[in-house]
This record gives sequence, C-alpha cells and structure tokens, in this order.
Amino acid sequence: MPLITKPFRRRSLLLSLFPLALFSLAVPSWFAIDQVWSQQTNQQRPRRVTGTEQPAEPKKTADAPSQEVDEGDVVRVDTQLVSIPTFITDTSGRPISGLRQENFLILEDGKPQTITNFGTAETPFEIALLLDTSGSTSADVTLIRQAAKSFIDALRPGDRVGIVAFNTLEGPAEKATVEVLSPLTGDHKSLRKAIDNLGSSKGTPYYDALERVADDIFREPARDEVRGRRAVVALTDGVDSSSESDFAEAKLKLFRVGVACYFIQVNTEDFVEDRLMKDCQDDGRLTLSQKQLERYRRIFAPGTKAEDFNSFCRMGPFERMQISRDLYNLARHEMNDLARVSGGRSIVATSLQDARAAFARVAADIGTLYSLGYYPTNKARDGKFRTIHLEVRGLKDKLQVRARDGYYAPKESKQ
Repeated sequence: MPLITKPFRRRSLLLSLFPLALFSLAVPSWFAIDQVWSQQTNQQRPRRVTGTEQPAEPKKTADAPSQEVDEGDVVRVDTQLVSIPTFITDTSGRPISGLRQENFLILEDGKPQTITNFGTAETPFEIALLLDTSGSTSADVTLIRQAAKSFIDALRPGDRVGIVAFNTLEGPAEKATVEVLSPLTGDHKSLRKAIDNLGSSKGTPYYDALERVADDIFREPARDEVRGRRAVVALTDGVDSSSESDFAEAKLKLFRVGVACYFIQVNTEDFVEDRLMKDCQDDGRLTLSQKQLERYRRIFAPGTKAEDFNSFCRMGPFERMQISRDLYNLARHEMNDLARVSGGRSIVATSLQDARAAFARVAADIGTLYSLGYYPTNKARDGKFRTIHLEVRGLKDKLQVRARDGYYAPKESKQ
C-alpha cells in the first residue's frame, strides 16, 4: 500500500510530458519477470545439514533421520523427503474428506513414487496469520480484528497460530515496522488478546513480514505430526512500499520452511488511486514511496534513468495512475504465483466487509488438507526442477486436486 509522505519539490519529470510513452514502457512480459524471479530463486549455495556427531561408520537403520526438501531449497543430505500439502474438492469446490493413502498416486517426472508419509484432514495444523493494517486499511482496523477473531474461532483443537502485523515506530522519522504479536500457540484467549493489540502503520513492509513469518514463526523445524501442514494466511493487497527485502528473497525463505501460502486479497486500488491524484499539498493525499518508484523503474522501465523517478509530486496524473495500476497488477501476480506453487490459494475480497467470509473459506480449506510425503526414486543431485503430478484413485466422481507442482532437487557443490 502507498506510503504517506510529506510533499517535496524537484525538477519535473521528462516522462510527465509523454504519458503515452510511459504507458508503452509499462507493459512488461510476465514471462520475462518470471524468468528473473526463477533465476534469483535458483541461484543459491547448497547448505550442509548438520546434527549430532556419529561414529566413523554408523550403522544404517530404517529409522535413520531424514530431511525434508521444499521447492527452491537446496540441501546436502543422505535422504530427502518431499512433502506435498494437498487439497481435494469436487467440481463445485466442496472439500472431500475421508480419503486414505491408497487413494493417492504420486508421479515425479512421470514416474510413480511410493508414499511413505500420510496425514489426514484431522491432523493438526500450524498457521502464521499476517494482517496488513497499513495505508488504505488503517481506518478499518476494527473490521480486521473482527475478521481475524472469527478465523481463530474456526480453528480446531490442536491447531496452533502465530500472528504478524505492521505498526509504526515513533520518533523523529516515523517508520513502518513488522511486529510478531504472538508466536505459535493454541491458546485462543491469548491470540484474541494479541489481535486486540493490532496497530496500524504508515507504510507497508509486506516482503519483510513474509520473511519474519519464515524466520520467526516457523523458525523451529516442523514436528512430525505437522510436517507438510504449515501455512501462512495473509490479509493484504500485496503492494509493498517500505521493505528492505524483495519478493524473490521472501519467496525463497517461505519455500525453505515448506508452507502453503494463502492470500486474502483486499481490493484497495480505487481508494488509493483517488488519493494519488490529489495535489501534494492536500492533507488527504497519498504518495508512492521512493522504494515503490524504484521497483517500478527496475521492473517496468529498466531503460530509463533513476532520476526520472525521484519526484512523485512532480509527476502528472497519467504517470501516477499508470504506475499505481502496474504495481497492483504486479502484487496480484506475486500473490497468485506464490499461492499456486506452494499449493495454497488466493481469494479476492472486494472489501474488508468481505474479509470474514474469506477467512471462513480459508479455514474450511485448511481443515481439509491432506499431507503426503515420499522419497524420490531419482537420487541424482543435479539441482534440476522435478515436476509433481498427483492423482486420486478409487472414486467415481470427478475431483479437483490442488498441490505443489514440483521442487528443485538437491545439488552437490563443486569442491
């Protein structure tokens, strides 16, 4: 969401004289953007998995510990367990419960795999709840609190939730910050109390918040009973304005902790666009932060000069409107992409009044998740992407399957 800033005066942008030229620059290839993100995601060093020291020639047993491999994670281990959070619905979207391990068939690059781990819909879940109370939603914190509490009340015994939100650091220079209001807990009373302490911020460190989910909420490895059953549920419009990190970094960290990503996409675009058109002297205006303008230039207009994007207040209305719309489209693309590859889901809430119903849909979805795991027959450590195809057998009705679409194999580092 846009950052509220004080107006400033600099030289007029060359682009303000040519709004149509800006428009032509602002139509990127999503394929090209995906390639950049994919390259950023895959260029990582293998990390060594360490543990308790073993004798020089340890005896191998069937109970030897294994490590879980999530998409985008590159590790060096003796064995790898690939986990697949899975949602099954009928053609009308109603969840299907009661399935057993023998109902599932996993194919990796077209080859059948043996399912070694299976969790039913009754297995507990761990959830990070990310609540965006910045910019255009800051006036509706009460509605957000109510929707979040209804989500907490819909969870089952054994489920645990952590809460992450935004706030404003007071001082000479106010700054938006990320707060962990509650670690993972199943205590509904303490969770409701944490939601009551929800603040608001003059900025949106959205990418930083996703990283905090991975670094803090899911810092500890998943317990056996919840392996493959972790999720982040974010209520946001996804438009970052003040993070130190970027989308590729946040995406990679979430892959490494192995969570399904759910987004309740709040539509704030009209509210924001109306205030972006106001004069910079108007107390009711919003401006785009310098970080947003630089992100726009880097992704949508890489051939332009940085100084052409250093003064929002000297931009014309066409430039402001186009930049805002492209940043919103980028945010929606990022949320949909992260939900798809993680096996999660994106739900559009046209207003915060619809957030309660959206939370109810997410809670119902999570409550019917199956978790499957297998050890790949392909032992090659080549770092290549391997596709996963999941089938449901033994049922007459046509079903819809939602699961992660693959993962990157471990890769040996060159000595």
